[in-house]
Amino acid sequence: MLLDPETLDLSPTAPKLLDRLQGDPRFKSELPVSQVEIITPPTQSASEAVGTLARGRRDLAHAADGLARPAVAGVHPFSPATGELVSTDRYEHIRAEYGEIARRQLVASLQVHVAVGNASRTLGVYNALREYLPEIAALAANAAIYEGRDSGLASVRPKIAEMLPRQGIPPTIASWDDLAEEFRWGAAAGVVRDPRLWWWELRPHTEFGTLEIRVADAQTSLADASGMVGFIHCLVDWLSDRHDAGEGAAAVPSWRIEENRWSAARYGVAGRMADLETGKPKPTRERLHDLLSELRPVARRLGCDALLANASRLVEANGAMRQRELFESVGAVPLTAALAERFLDDRDGLEAQT
Repeated sequence: MLLDPETLDLSPTAPKLLDRLQGDPRFKSELPVSQVEIITPPTQSASEAVGTLARGRRDLAHAADGLARPAVAGVHPFSPATGELVSTDRYEHIRAEYGEIARRQLVASLQVHVAVGNASRTLGVYNALREYLPEIAALAANAAIYEGRDSGLASVRPKIAEMLPRQGIPPTIASWDDLAEEFRWGAAAGVVRDPRLWWWELRPHTEFGTLEIRVADAQTSLADASGMVGFIHCLVDWLSDRHDAGEGAAAVPSWRIEENRWSAARYGVAGRMADLETGKPKPTRERLHDLLSELRPVARRLGCDALLANASRLVEANGAMRQRELFESVGAVPLTAALAERFLDDRDGLEAQT
């Protein structure tokens, strides 16, 4: 998010900032004119990806000096619900089709790509990963304060996104031919003109050859972002090993996963989620601790120990909890200032700046 240096409200300065960046491919416009997306190139490890993200944030902050203050969260804490959109051709269809709903999409996510391997393995891991999207969402919840009020949710972002089609838990995909047929139908209907409009919280990225995990809120600090990147990378690798061992489970009905998704949005890490087979509920923190225990050997093998340690800290106090605590003590504007102060920070915590 780009903030006005004085008011800290959203600032429609993305075109000016991108001009300053002189075509650097690491930065591009997003649908809101008050947003810039940071892109990291493909890397061999999650740690290397986090390093490139850190350099991207640093270079963006330098270019924005005197124009805007960059800050990251799932939503802005006090701006109006609707905002100005970019006028680029890339988003012309979205502006025309969704109108006022498009103007409400002032939301930000952390999108993580992982290359899994061959086509069969990628599809198997995709279907297995659907079940874990609520756990990722709960850990990454970072959008509790919205329009100057406590939203009552750990993350209001997915509820805003749901005003658009093709949101939430994605469908199972039985084969690549089935996915091609869905894309064919979407193109014929004029609603999925290219695969990038397949907006689910998880999708096979047919251009990059990756799984794209889109469920996490954007993370305020580099420390929190690194935790989510490490958690997701290790989770995908763990599921890949299970697929190779023939341990893939039967497809779970989407509505069961959606129930856990609601808990993630409402309560974040402080809620309860149900076992997808038995229905037995369990505290979300316990589910996450159990999952982290499974992932620690993977993290050691991948060199992600430090990143997964940051993820472990989010189980106890994630972005939503820190936002709410600060909002209750000092209000929305100091909270927003704290978000901006943490843009380049790799420490834990969120504190008001005086």
